[in-house]
Amino acid sequence: MAARAKTILFGSAIAGSLYLAYLYATDTRASVHRWLVPPLLRAIFPDAEDAHHAGTTALKTLYDLGLHPRERDPTLVSDPSLAVEVFGTTLSNPIGISAGLDKHAEIPDALFALGPAVVEVGGCTPFPQEGNPRPRVFRVVGLDGMVNRYGLNSEGADAMARRLRERLRIFARAVGLSESEVLDGQAGVNPGSLAPGKLLAVQIAKNKRTDERDVYAIAADYVYCVRALARYADVLVVNVSSPNTPGLRDLQAVEPLTTLLTAVVDEARKTDRNTKPRVMVKVSPDEDEDTQMEGIVQAVCASGVDGVIVGNTTRRRTGVIPDGVKLTSREQQALMEEGGYSGPAMFDRTLDLVGRYRKMLDAQTLHSAGEADETAATSGEERARDPEQKVIFATGGITNGEQALRILNAGASIAMVYTGLTYGGSGTITRMKGEMKKAQTDV
Repeated sequence: MAARAKTILFGSAIAGSLYLAYLYATDTRASVHRWLVPPLLRAIFPDAEDAHHAGTTALKTLYDLGLHPRERDPTLVSDPSLAVEVFGTTLSNPIGISAGLDKHAEIPDALFALGPAVVEVGGCTPFPQEGNPRPRVFRVVGLDGMVNRYGLNSEGADAMARRLRERLRIFARAVGLSESEVLDGQAGVNPGSLAPGKLLAVQIAKNKRTDERDVYAIAADYVYCVRALARYADVLVVNVSSPNTPGLRDLQAVEPLTTLLTAVVDEARKTDRNTKPRVMVKVSPDEDEDTQMEGIVQAVCASGVDGVIVGNTTRRRTGVIPDGVKLTSREQQALMEEGGYSGPAMFDRTLDLVGRYRKMLDAQTLHSAGEADETAATSGEERARDPEQKVIFATGGITNGEQALRILNAGASIAMVYTGLTYGGSGTITRMKGEMKKAQTDV
């Protein structure tokens, strides 16, 4: 009898220990996610792209097994003080994950579990393309930065659509509804994110081989992506700002951008579901002269696009190294590699651009509303309803809650992270939300 009691006690202790270990390892607040996992990945995988693939595979496998890291702090999962309204949806918080981390829409649910309200997958091109030759991703560890020239490697829009549709089917079966019923909102969740208080953004782009001088051929690339992917997205993001696709940033001139965005908006409005996906355009941080920004704003307002994602990687290297920071020769070489740089040094530029875009977008919206009033008064028609304020998402150098608050105060609705997540680990978003909540409480 005593031996049996000891066996039961020992078994219970082991089971309890395993359960506590499970709770710790799957909690985004666990210190291992910040101080052990990221440096371990860097040590095991000298090539940053290999580390990227390993991280994606690990998250996917862990999610399938129910062993993935997730936000367990109940004060942060649904804190009213962090809620924000975007596109008519009350989001649980103003933090998002930028495109590039989940290029092929393999792990959107695992990323949502980390705590963001917005996950952007992609970029996705119409047809499969391999991107640039490897190596094409380089760490600058002394700056917590990165240089990449992936070149929009993509499995193609049809492959991503199949993956997202299978995700939708699994969800529909779980809640006892049909696919169309879920898409039309009968499950009580957004049709892209499949979760309350969250949005799934799908970034689309042109194929490298498409003639960069033919804006109509380029528009056809984007329209192809919309037709394939719009049903499964809450937001479609038009990428015209990658520095690694020839001619792509040239599309930010007002005339080609207006043509392109109008084609995307018109196609998005044909999406076969009750609520249509919103459309945003992702712009380069290097197009920062007033005339360039005014042209982008003019195209946004003329085409009916719903908002702008301010920021992408930069070709520039000036001002990237803070005073007093010395890089190793290897880091210096990585920094000077061809491609787009991302990291904390981008924050000040992002903050400045958000404030400037906010003023320009609001001014253009008011101007357009005034012109509509004059037209209605002249024709005797009923006055059109006031246009919605254009939404801004911001990405570039945001690594903590204090920076996120500054970005939001400058006029953005969502602060997005990418490089900060790769260095800070899967607890980054939980940590940022905690810092934001504390800052609001202290005030």
